[in-house]
Amino acid sequence: MSDKILQAYSLLRSGNPAEAKALLKGALVYELENQEILFTIACCNFWIDALERSRGMEDPFERGESYCGEWKNFLQFLSREEKVFDRTLFAVKTGIFSLALNCFNQLAGEKDPIQKAEILRKTGLCYKKLGSYENARRCLADANNVRQDSSAIIAEMADCYALCGEERDAKVLFREAFYIDPQKIEPEFLDSELIQCLIRNVRQKGFSGAALMEWIPVYGQLYGVFTVKRKLRPQEIARLKQEIYAKESEIKDPSCQRDLVTPRLINLYFWLIDYFVAAKENVSKMNDIITRIKILDTEIYEL
Repeated sequence: MSDKILQAYSLLRSGNPAEAKALLKGALVYELENQEILFTIACCNFWIDALERSRGMEDPFERGESYCGEWKNFLQFLSREEKVFDRTLFAVKTGIFSLALNCFNQLAGEKDPIQKAEILRKTGLCYKKLGSYENARRCLADANNVRQDSSAIIAEMADCYALCGEERDAKVLFREAFYIDPQKIEPEFLDSELIQCLIRNVRQKGFSGAALMEWIPVYGQLYGVFTVKRKLRPQEIARLKQEIYAKESEIKDPSCQRDLVTPRLINLYFWLIDYFVAAKENVSKMNDIITRIKILDTEIYEL
């Protein structure tokens, strides 16, 4: 590989796609058919435009959010490419999340707890994307201490544990996150094969968007991913039963979003069954819940 291409990768890792593109165009003169150079120039073009859109943002949080949002758009861009080159992706990812990390690090003194938790989550996300898992876990743990009901924070923590090979903890946390609120979880930022394999399998069943996120915990249970359980506290059991009652009432309404309510209710039933098993409740209670699942979705019942 020529010195120009290596220099271009170095510039991308520094978050400078414009200079990287100039070098690559020079290298392309001698390697007109080099697909890696052509792909990297296309990535440079994407990020030159994306960074230009962020340039006028004075608020560091807004700018950092912009970089993360553009990463989602970049993944859409990649999905249309015939061939993707890992060296290019690594360089781009390093550059973009380093820029974002620098933005979020400027906000370490934030006092508002909700905003502070989000800043810590995004800081942890950036560290995770850069491969600094210990720093990521520290930031995400701090975020969780500030705000303990965030499915987005818990999902990122789970992803970190999975990437570090601590699968049992990852399974507990992923199950928790998707129980709290699947819609707040950003699958584009989850990297571990544990969760990405599950997402791919559920997507192959034809689910997408909001429905995809609701079905992930259902199939996570059936496919043996969300199988590490914890004991529910009495107030959690009461809340679970209340939520089941609310969803059962909601699904009777013809105008409800059945494609979202059905998987949500099935997941709640799974949690209730787990509680019955742990509490050694009468088997008739479990059979009643399983019958309700059969009425909702025969395919899930069969599985």
